[in-house]
Amino acid sequence: MKKLFLGAAILAAGVASAQIQEGNWMVGGQVAHMKFTNGLNVALTPQVGYFIKDNWVVGGEVGLSLTKPTGKNATQTDWSLGAFTRYYLSDAQADHLLKNGRFFAQGNVGFGGNNVSSGGSSTNGVDLGIGAGYSYFITKNVSLDALLKFNALVGAGSSAGKGNLGLNVGFQIYLPSSKVEAALKDR
Repeated sequence: MKKLFLGAAILAAGVASAQIQEGNWMVGGQVAHMKFTNGLNVALTPQVGYFIKDNWVVGGEVGLSLTKPTGKNATQTDWSLGAFTRYYLSDAQADHLLKNGRFFAQGNVGFGGNNVSSGGSSTNGVDLGIGAGYSYFITKNVSLDALLKFNALVGAGSSAGKGNLGLNVGFQIYLPSSKVEAALKDR
């Protein structure tokens, strides 16, 4: 058992650098978005990205969030469709809190909406976001992510815009291009 634990620890120490290299894919997303407002919030934001350079991924994302504010009968629905970019800081740029993780900065732009049932305010338009986070690699190809992010929605409707600060929690799976190509050929 000790040998297994030691082997896993040694493997994990070099994991973060190997999976965030140019040519690899990232698939996953956020499965929770906790707004710093009152009420229950359930969210899902799947993402797919491609590393265009070492440490730098670009891709697309789709988001759906349902919020039931405390003490109100209305339900709030947020949706988004857009592009994102994420840059992982290298060892030289930031000290690691843990040896098998990386800090990152992330931004997104796209289309989105915020619609409230029962005659509440609504906004549909440009969805923007920027934040900072940390990816903790639990295995060679899987990370758990935490992202503190400010989201803004600017557009038309009964409200000209909305903004919120939230904590996103999710996971990512990192795949080398060779494995993705092999999987596509085996259809």
